[in-house]
Amino acid sequence: MITSNTSPIALITGGSRGLGRNMALQSAERGIDVLLTYRSNRKEAEAVVAEIEKSGRRAAALQLDVSVAASFDQFVGQVGEVLKSRWQRDRFDFLVNNAGIGIHAGFAETSEAQFDELVNIHLKGPFFLTQKLLPLLADGGRIVNISSGLARFALPGYAAYAAMKGAIEVLTRYQAKELGARGIAVNVVAPGAIETDFGGGAVRDNKQLNDLIASQTALGRVGRPEDIGGVVASLLSPENRWINAQRIEASGGMFL
Repeated sequence: MITSNTSPIALITGGSRGLGRNMALQSAERGIDVLLTYRSNRKEAEAVVAEIEKSGRRAAALQLDVSVAASFDQFVGQVGEVLKSRWQRDRFDFLVNNAGIGIHAGFAETSEAQFDELVNIHLKGPFFLTQKLLPLLADGGRIVNISSGLARFALPGYAAYAAMKGAIEVLTRYQAKELGARGIAVNVVAPGAIETDFGGGAVRDNKQLNDLIASQTALGRVGRPEDIGGVVASLLSPENRWINAQRIEASGGMFL
């Protein structure tokens, strides 16, 4: 059964796989409709949409490469069209800036091309995409940005990636300050090491690395996608409307 179009709507970038997929599914379980984006794998995105709709929520998927800021105006137009055709609305309620990639390279070996790619995806993209979407984001809504535990602790090979995530954490506080007049709360979630295909799936597939991280985590294991999806979904709930401008690390107590 399809639910009423008065349900809140979350726009989740990179919602077709990994952590984003779990965020989308767990948000739907909590009564939130989902508009998700995918970069290239339409079939993967459509499978998530089908799974959400099977549970009784509404969902849709749009293609978006967050590294191409020049495409954002067109994307915002598409969001407006989908909101009207699918939901008969002109606003959505929650924005989750999740889309991202991992590049492992030592500080001394990081190329300018790698640095620029990380900037475009993890900092410039979320900055200007959020800016462009503000007219469609409902007053009283929420924004959740995604950082990383690597912004707190340092591991060789992630200098550029972690620097972008540190910038996102600062940006989150500024967004919370400047958007507070509209009643929009902005928070940042910082996952620890998670078993996904992120960064080539090293944490998931390399048993030695997995065991090492587990031994350095207070709860004794590596994270799973559902550990993060639930945190993000909970930040969108009415009960957590007063949480604002906070960095929430979900790492199981990694490297305490």
